[in-house]
Amino acid sequence: MSRKIKLIWDFRGTASAKTAEHHEIHLKEYIAIEKLPLNITGFQILDEMYAIAYMVVMEENMIQVRDALKPHRGETYVESQKS
Repeated sequence: MSRKIKLIWDFRGTASAKTAEHHEIHLKEYIAIEKLPLNITGFQILDEMYAIAYMVVMEENMIQVRDALKPHRGETYVESQKS
C-alpha cells in the first residue's frame, strides 16, 4: 500500500494566515487540473506570525507535485492526523 505524504508550505509575518488560506485555493485548483487521486488540503494558523498550507498526495505523485509546486517540507501523513 502506498504511503500518503503531506506537503507543507510555511508562511510567516503579519499576513501569514491570509496567505496560507489563499494558497490552499491554488492547491485545490492544482488537484483538479492534474486530476490527482486525493483531495486533502488545508491551512492552519499556528500563531499570529506563522501559518501553513498543506496538501496530501500519494507517494507516487509526490515528486511530480514537489517539482511543480515547490513545498517547503513534507512528512508522512497519518490518517487520524488533525490538519
